[in-house]
Parts: sequence; structure tokens; C-alpha cells
Amino acid sequence: MGKRILILNGNPKQNSLCASLAAAYATEASQQHEVQQMALAQLQFDSDLPEGYDRNRSLEPDLQAFQQALLWAEHLVLVAPVWWGAIPARLKGLIDRTFLPGFAFRYEKGQTWPDQLLKGRTATLLLTLDTPPWYFRLFQGAPAVRQLDTATLAFCGFKPVRHHLFGPVIKAEEAQRQRWLARAGELGAKAG
Repeated sequence: MGKRILILNGNPKQNSLCASLAAAYATEASQQHEVQQMALAQLQFDSDLPEGYDRNRSLEPDLQAFQQALLWAEHLVLVAPVWWGAIPARLKGLIDRTFLPGFAFRYEKGQTWPDQLLKGRTATLLLTLDTPPWYFRLFQGAPAVRQLDTATLAFCGFKPVRHHLFGPVIKAEEAQRQRWLARAGELGAKAG
């Protein structure tokens, strides 16, 4: 079998275009690779960090399972909507609670840059937008892409991180949605 691929549907809604994109990717990727899927909407956890990282907080079973899936995976596919230029708060909470110091990265005394504890993995971002992708890139600066790619995944060792933007969703006809699903399937067929 090929790579071990974790697909996370990062939309907090149960039924969404993100769920369909994740399923289309998984269907094709599973032809050649070992695929594990998770959906943010089905994970039970408190997304808040009232003490920041000042106090260790025990992880709920679903967060432990997500961390184990990240360790298992060679390639992460994150499918998520972009809301107000960024990722949904619950998805940010999942990252805050699981990409922890000592798990995803570790600072060593005297070093400027942390050790990347998830090094050796790659990632693909499939992001849905109500904004046209060209506008999101050129005029908004693609903040969700920078947040996920540079500030989170690359920081922890994922390289490369590729991204694909699907939008505008708000006014998309069914034919356009079907083209996006076909594109997600093509990406799954070429996974990794």
C-alpha cells in the first residue's frame, strides 16, 4: 500500500461541501493508500484554553485519538471552510488543544527555532470560500492559508504544504459543485 493519509473534515457543520470534498478525496486516495478519516463535527472536546499553555490540561479521548492519527499519518489532508478570512473557531480550538509543545514542536534552551516534532509529513489544504479565490489571494492576502501553512503546519515540520481553494461557494450552481468534487477526487488519486 502507498502512504498513510489522514483526512480531517474541519467544518464544524455535519453536512457541508467540505464533507463532500473530503469524501471525494478519500474515495480516490483509498485506491492506492491507507486512509483514515475524521470529522471535526463528530469530535467531542472543549476547544477553549482559559489558561493558555501555562497549565497542562488533560486531553479528551477524541483529542488523544486525533494526536495518534497525526502521528500515524504521513500525509494530512485538511478540508475546511474559510470564515472571515480564517478557519472556524472550533478548528482553531482543535489545533490549539492538540498541536502542543512537546507533541508538535519543542523549544530548546538557547535555540531560536523549535524542534519540529512532526517533521517528515506533508499536507494538502482544501479550503472553501464565499470569496472568489483570486480576491482572497490578492486583496485579502490569503490569511487562512498563511495561518495553516506557515504558522502551524510548516512550523511543526510539515513540508510541503499544498493548498487548493474552492469558491465562491455561496453562489455556486450544482454543476460547479460537481466540478469541485471531481477536482478533489483527482487530487485524491494523485495523493501524497
